[in-house]
Order: sequence, then structure tokens, then C-alpha cells
Amino acid sequence: MTNITISIDEQLLKKAKKIAIDKDTSFSGLIRAYIEDLVNREEKHRHLLIEELDMLFETSIAETGPKKWTRDDLHER
Repeated sequence: MTNITISIDEQLLKKAKKIAIDKDTSFSGLIRAYIEDLVNREEKHRHLLIEELDMLFETSIAETGPKKWTRDDLHER
């Protein structure tokens, strides 16, 4: 496990340590649990977005016409 160093307001740290005690954990445990929850929520959200896009692509009736441009046309200055 990697150690990190953060700067935090002293009063905020005291309040956070009290919360950690109430939850029967350490300040580090409190931070670790928060980060784990944050990462899990973000991964779940990303997964749901991918599922929605997949469903949209599968059900889409959009069509494209013939390509009327070249790569050089796109990069013409």
C-alpha cells in the first residue's frame, strides 16, 4: 500500500478524526473507504454509460450516405 501526504485544515482534521472514531476506524481508514466508494461509483457510472451507448448503437436506424470527402479535404488550410 502506498502512503500519501496531504495538507488539511487543522479544525477539519479534528472533526474528521472524531467521525472516524464514531465509525470505529482510523482517519486513514475513513479516507480509504471514501476513495474506494468514489472509484466504485465512477466505474459503475462509466459502465452504465457504455451499456446505454451500446444499446443506442444497436437500436439506431441512422444511416450514412456515401463519403464525398477525402482526408486531404479535411486537412486543407
